Amino acid sequence: MTHWFHRNPLKATAPVSFNYYGVVTGPAASKICSDLRSSRARLLELFTDLSCNPEMMKNAADSYFSLLQGFINSLDESTQESKLRYIQNFKWTDTLQGQVPSAQQDAVFELISMGFNVALWYTKYASRLAGKENITEDEAKEVHRSLKIAAGIFKHLKESHIPKLITPAEKGRDLEARLIEAYIIQCQAEAQEVTIARAIELKHAPGLIAALAYETANFYQKADHALSSLEPAYSAKWRKYLHLKMCFYTAYAYCYHGQTLLASDKCGEAIRSLQEAEKFYAKAEALCKEYGETKGPGPTVKPSGHLFFRKL
Repeated sequence: MTHWFHRNPLKATAPVSFNYYGVVTGPAASKICSDLRSSRARLLELFTDLSCNPEMMKNAADSYFSLLQGFINSLDESTQESKLRYIQNFKWTDTLQGQVPSAQQDAVFELISMGFNVALWYTKYASRLAGKENITEDEAKEVHRSLKIAAGIFKHLKESHIPKLITPAEKGRDLEARLIEAYIIQCQAEAQEVTIARAIELKHAPGLIAALAYETANFYQKADHALSSLEPAYSAKWRKYLHLKMCFYTAYAYCYHGQTLLASDKCGEAIRSLQEAEKFYAKAEALCKEYGETKGPGPTVKPSGHLFFRKL
């Protein structure tokens, strides 16, 4: 079963030379700076390379982050931070607020921002794979795995690294708790969509499919709630997506619940459940139209014409 996922754009960054004249003493230190420069450039290249796969991404990210650790943690295994932590200024744009960059002279800010982009890459890779017409079982597993990895990265950044920033995240920016929470829940919801599609294909019990669909709708509602206090100018399109997916999976839940009721000879209740499904489907269809017309970060598409929508 094919899927359709909304995606915000990647973060952009200014080049970093890692040239520290007067600080770098000796060829070994120069080599580390040169490796930092090239491994950062390589990782940034891969974000937009359509031939990149998870193994390539993992290797490139490991290569850069292992070197960047020297700017964050002290090398003598003590709990002290590295003396190099504040030597370099890093600039990054935002997924929602576009071209206005944030800058911090802090290697932890670079680690978080680059890690955020790695997580976004996994969601975009999953989206590309899931959008194919006839997705195989192995590809579906790969989509599920990529979304779980992305959610894990976002969660790790939120819990372990963002609290270490000297300058706290600005309101409505990527590194703020509300946004990261929305990204985490969206990854969980989309991973569950893959599970539902598989359950439908394998003709699992309608009661199980209804329960999964209901839980997925709740995930989308939670993600939407996390963004509810953000400026509509840049969150409206994303919220329309979350809202329409919530209605869509509520319709699925009622549809399969109706089948369960029908199997128990509760014909009147089954009809009532399917009427509710129709109501939520109509709501989702109206939201699809609104999504297409809403300006903001994300692709310009007509979700209601998509195969995943027509199947319901």
